[in-house]
Amino acid sequence: MTVPTGRIRVGPDCGRMLLRTKRDGFAARAGHDLTIEVTQWDAEIDSPGDDPTAAAITARLDLDSVEIREGTGGALPLTDSDRRQIKETARRILNTGGAASATFESSSVITAGQTGGGIEGTVTLHGTSRPVRLEVSQLGPSEYRATASVRQSEFGIKPYTAFLGALKLRDAVEVAVEVDLSRANPAR
Repeated sequence: MTVPTGRIRVGPDCGRMLLRTKRDGFAARAGHDLTIEVTQWDAEIDSPGDDPTAAAITARLDLDSVEIREGTGGALPLTDSDRRQIKETARRILNTGGAASATFESSSVITAGQTGGGIEGTVTLHGTSRPVRLEVSQLGPSEYRATASVRQSEFGIKPYTAFLGALKLRDAVEVAVEVDLSRANPAR
């Protein structure tokens, strides 16, 4: 895994951040598995030399900027009205009195061969900080994908339920980030 030397900033102009949720419960067939995009986020990568394990990564996510991109399954197709309602529900669940946001700060970068590795760090969400490990794979010369599973309950978030609990969101939410570092901007 190679990381450019220096300090760079990445965000929606050179990548995507997706959240994937799955449904559960007796009435799961009525709900949708969702792909949600965080449209406003930025991350800074500071790599002081040729050793990628010396890199430091920080990220900030504006969770008020989520957009529902896809809903699969369900008894009926996902409508624009459904998308608006899901977005409003997500805002209400994630908001702790101010803007709904999350941060990530790395503590270590681990390489595994030429095309993969991991990033360990801390996620702060809903006023709670917890350790997380991102699994990283190199997709191309400067393209990377990082994935992690985040359990809502570990951050004091009660997963969404409907129909008296017969339809619910699984506790684990998959986070996936894809970036093309060749399109990154120098950090200021």
